[in-house]
Amino acid sequence: MPKTGREKIVGAGANGDGPSVDESEPKAGSEASRSEAINPVKTEDDERVGNALRPKRFEEYVGQTMVVDSISVAVKAASRRFDALDHVLLHGPPGLGKTTIAHIIAREMDSRLVHTSGPAMERPADVVGILSNLDERDVLFIDEIHRLSSAVEEYLYSAMEDFRVDFTTGQGAFAKTINLPLQPFTLIGSTTRVGMLSAPLRDRFGLVYHLDYYNEEQLTLVVQRSAKILEVDITEDGAAEIARRSRGTPRIANRLLRRVRDYAEVKHDGVITQEISRDALQLEGVDKIGLDRLDRLYLETLAKNYDGGPAGVNALAATLNEEQQTLEDVVEPYLLKIGFILRTTQGRRTTPEGAKHAGVIQDPGADLKSDPQQTRFL
Repeated sequence: MPKTGREKIVGAGANGDGPSVDESEPKAGSEASRSEAINPVKTEDDERVGNALRPKRFEEYVGQTMVVDSISVAVKAASRRFDALDHVLLHGPPGLGKTTIAHIIAREMDSRLVHTSGPAMERPADVVGILSNLDERDVLFIDEIHRLSSAVEEYLYSAMEDFRVDFTTGQGAFAKTINLPLQPFTLIGSTTRVGMLSAPLRDRFGLVYHLDYYNEEQLTLVVQRSAKILEVDITEDGAAEIARRSRGTPRIANRLLRRVRDYAEVKHDGVITQEISRDALQLEGVDKIGLDRLDRLYLETLAKNYDGGPAGVNALAATLNEEQQTLEDVVEPYLLKIGFILRTTQGRRTTPEGAKHAGVIQDPGADLKSDPQQTRFL
């Protein structure tokens, strides 16, 4: 199909009928508006504003320098040869830009982006329908790829390696195997749990990248860029205060910026300063290092209810009345990153720094030599 230079977003459902493409001009709130530069207004909801804040090119992308440099080289080389880019696997904590990179790759390749997710591809017919509708050099983006079923994965093996799919029709004596050739395409997989991918699937990705948390300076640039798009006046100190409380995650930084913007408009003159950022985020329950109410409750429960651990994640989830996966994917990664908790074979433990932040004082007279894993608290 002819390329128009505009990224096209395809809603790939799980009905096996294949994707439907909308190549019309994107309208506000439409799925296609993810790929177009839109002018956000203050009446738009968070999702549409969030899409507007996505970088559109690698030059606009802040952070993940080594990853972006490597991918951009591969994209330019593939474009010059007019080949499909090698399959790409992006893994790391949520909110660090995996989906954004997939959108940028499709845009830089001047290709169509087909966006689906692992849970949406329940049956082999679903993946065959999507793959058969891909054109040459299209980009298939599968979010939460670790949630693909084993039956669907097996169809992806030959599709990724040989650009063909073999499927069986009929039963018994009337069964026959049909070989369906595919156009060369690029599969981009995104996951927060790379360890859950099977080895055969993981080995078929030619480009594998881990996205790590951002530092304060990078997040400050993210906040300043987003504030400019949102037409919000913000001081450098105000941006740095938001960045400091964003848990190293651009998605959280953009969300906090919008909340601080609302506070500044209602309570002040609309200009975001360091003091206004601090007051607004305290009102939101975000402390000076970015922990929210659930983070602090997790830390306090582990430090006080379980005497610093060890405690199993199932027990913590039951005590907090939260899903285990929420704790493992949302709460624990950042607490591990800043050294407030430890994951051990016996369970989760607090570190002295984590206990102090939770308001628990470690007993200086505790004899840790007899059992290095044992920590006593007053």
